[in-house]
Amino acid sequence: MAKLKKSTLKGGARKSASGAAKDTQDQAERLGKTITESAQQIWLAGMGAFNRAQSEGSKLFESLVRDGVSLEQSARKFAGTRAEVVRDVVEDRVGQARERAADTWDKLEKVFEDRVQRALVKLGVPGRDDLNALTARVERLTAELRKGNVGTPKAPKPARKPAASKTAAAAEPTSAATKTRKRATKVTAG
Repeated sequence: MAKLKKSTLKGGARKSASGAAKDTQDQAERLGKTITESAQQIWLAGMGAFNRAQSEGSKLFESLVRDGVSLEQSARKFAGTRAEVVRDVVEDRVGQARERAADTWDKLEKVFEDRVQRALVKLGVPGRDDLNALTARVERLTAELRKGNVGTPKAPKPARKPAASKTAAAAEPTSAATKTRKRATKVTAG
C-alpha cells in the first residue's frame, strides 16, 4: 500500500503541477488580453484627443491669447501701481536727504561764520554790530553839527581866477599892435 500511495501521490502531483501551469498560462493570456485592450484604449483615447485638438485647436489658441492679454493687462496695472509706490518712496527719501543736506549746510555755514568772526575779533577788525554803532554815532554827530551851524554865517567863497585862455587872447592883440607900430615907424624913418 505504501507503494500505491507513492505512485498515486506522484501522479496527483503531476496532475496538480500541470493544472497549475495551465492556470498560470490562462492568467498570462488574460493579462495579455487585458494589456492589449488597455493599450488599444489608450491609443484610441490619444487619437480622439488629437482629433479634438485639431478641431478645437484654433478656439483653444484664441482663448489662451485672450487669457494672456488679460493677464498682461493686470500685470501692467500691478507694475504701474508698484512703480508709483516706489516713485513716492524715492521722492520721500530724496526730500529727506535734501533736508539733511540743508541742515548740514546750515550748520557748516554757522561754524564757518563763527570761526571767521573769532579770527576777525583776534585781528581787531570791527564786527557788524560795531560798524552799525559807529554809523549811528556818525549820523547823530552829523545831525548835531547841522543844528549848530544854522545860525552861523557861511564862510565866503574864494574868488575865481581868470581863465588862462582869456589872458593869452588879451595879450595877443597888444603884441600885434606893437609890431604894427614898429613897422610904421621904420617905414616913415626910412
